[in-house]
Amino acid sequence: MKLTVTVLDTTGIQSYIFGSNRLRENIGASYIVGQVTDAWVRQILHNEFEITNPEDSVETQNVELVYAGGGNTVLLFKSADLAIGFTEKLSLKILSEAPGINLIVAHRHDFKWGQNQLYDTVQEMMKDDLDVKKRSRIPSSPLLGLGVTQDCNSTRLVAVDQSKNHGSPTDYPVSREIVAKLDAVNPKNKQPANTQLKQTLQLPDGWDIPLDFDDFGRSRDEMSYLAVVHLDGNSMGKRFQAFAEGKSDRDYITAMRDLSQSVENAGKAVLQQLTQELIANWEVLQDTLDLAAQKLPFRPLVYGGDDITFVCDGRLGLTLAVRALQLFESQPIADGKSLTACAGVCIVKAHYPFARAYELSEALCQSAKKVAKCKRGFSLMEGERSEAVSAIDWHIAASGLLGDLTEIREREYRSQDGKDLEMRPLLLDADSDDWQNWASFETIIKAFAGEVWQEKRNKVKALREVLRRGPAATKEFLTAYQLETLPIMPGSDHRLKSPLAEQGWLDDTCGYFDAIEVMDFYISLGGES
Repeated sequence: MKLTVTVLDTTGIQSYIFGSNRLRENIGASYIVGQVTDAWVRQILHNEFEITNPEDSVETQNVELVYAGGGNTVLLFKSADLAIGFTEKLSLKILSEAPGINLIVAHRHDFKWGQNQLYDTVQEMMKDDLDVKKRSRIPSSPLLGLGVTQDCNSTRLVAVDQSKNHGSPTDYPVSREIVAKLDAVNPKNKQPANTQLKQTLQLPDGWDIPLDFDDFGRSRDEMSYLAVVHLDGNSMGKRFQAFAEGKSDRDYITAMRDLSQSVENAGKAVLQQLTQELIANWEVLQDTLDLAAQKLPFRPLVYGGDDITFVCDGRLGLTLAVRALQLFESQPIADGKSLTACAGVCIVKAHYPFARAYELSEALCQSAKKVAKCKRGFSLMEGERSEAVSAIDWHIAASGLLGDLTEIREREYRSQDGKDLEMRPLLLDADSDDWQNWASFETIIKAFAGEVWQEKRNKVKALREVLRRGPAATKEFLTAYQLETLPIMPGSDHRLKSPLAEQGWLDDTCGYFDAIEVMDFYISLGGES
């Protein structure tokens, strides 16, 4: 039996979702992206092709949905005409209801079912066909208006309406793209994006999720920061390939569905647990954050399986990111392996350009992945780990973000003699070969906030600048203030006391600068801050 294999993908998603500084538009954009490659596919198959259950075998109906996940959708059609007809209908729906999204489609019309080539065919289509189409695609040049027109505040395209007509509390001119995004959170449309997220989070009655950046609990002027947190699973592409490789066509489909669904369930379970813990610690949070009544200081924007991006109050970014990584590792996955991930946390002033903050959170996540995959201080070829571990990296931007991550750290986090002031990225769990881990780091934060150092707050702040001058200056500082050592990190390595605790440095890396910087941006869900 000859079939047509169809693979769907989208391009420009990051700019589509994160290109605006208005949270309502980000929320609507994320919701629409999720609809395009999953819900709308199923809707068209049901309405136009009378397919009740798209997962049923293509041997008993005209089309089968192999899987939808990770940004891709794979389908099998009994004929080329059916595949092309489906693509036309989906493209038309996107053009009319989701302007601004670019759909990429690849077809293979000569696939022979039953010869156990489905895995290889899909891999080739993703690596070759889709990549070629993405590179060769000619970007459209939108007509920017004829005669007297007004620009959209967000996209600079031609405005077609005012935002107040689509549920926005502020009024500004909007293009078709922004109209579609705002309608996804418009109360007149029953806020489908919010409804879907509340169901995903299993939010109790009476609780709500912010629709604006000003509703995350930030303290005006004093601590007016937001955190953009990006989490991504480690080597998930390779895991999917390994789990499906060598299987028959039918077993390949079953394997992809099982693994994709288990990863999707894991992501939802992580967000649900974070929600429950925020609610359970509500009284603690109210002592620090300027919270609205029963409105969570946290909002997931992208939540497809192991790929999660959320925004929250700046003081919760690190806490929630670490907790999410811990929860990921406890989730059951179909291939039987633990789900490790990495996190990038960008903490910026409220109303800082959101796209730039998200871009840096992605770069931070990639920075964490380098430590997660290989032992620190070695090249990938020399010190690669047998299994990737969870890790986290972050940046706190008290002012702006000038340059990429490497440039920022070379400029702002080097001592006078060129040593590393930051100990980031950190492994999530203690590692006998790596003292730079979150467990040890959190011990130092809590020690600086404890009884011994609490009354020495000014000394702690002064210490931060002394550390810039190197180990000798730090040792002199401790002697001048009659302090034997800095807080001692847990661990069996004798170097953690000497030289680290006695002069602040180990292996040309400072062990205390990050902790002092983070002190104002750390709230523990356990009640310590």
